Amino acid sequence: MRPEPSKKIDPKGLKVWRITGGIVSFVSMLILAGLFTIHLYVHAIPYWVLVVSCLLVIVFTILQVWVLPKLRWRKWRYEVSEHEVELKHGVITVTRTLIPMVRVQHVDTRQGPLLRANQLSSVTISTAATTHEIPALSNEIADELRDRISILARMAEDDV
Repeated sequence: MRPEPSKKIDPKGLKVWRITGGIVSFVSMLILAGLFTIHLYVHAIPYWVLVVSCLLVIVFTILQVWVLPKLRWRKWRYEVSEHEVELKHGVITVTRTLIPMVRVQHVDTRQGPLLRANQLSSVTISTAATTHEIPALSNEIADELRDRISILARMAEDDV
């Protein structure tokens, strides 16, 4: 059996995922505030609905900010070899993906505002049919990885 990929993503990725979870949780709190506003000013909503809604938002926030980012960070692995890129990720359903170098069409690095603020980038690997992403790598590692995959893909193409 093939050994699992060994390289991890940057620990600062955990921080970015927690901030993202906090933003999503904040939106759910705004929706909850809207529910209370409707209850107070428009139409009385049963108290049990309000209590259950509060509990759901609390559980959702705990999952989005603390539990899922940590599990996601622990599970993410990647490996780049001469012939393929291997990815492993997933919390409940674990996915292992092999991307043959001969199938790679182009490789990009991407940064959103949160990644940029934490000096991180994601590497995006495109084939004819799919796009795969290695998230939250330091800018230096992402640039090196992008260049390495590009060179290996060209070499694999020349061999065919």
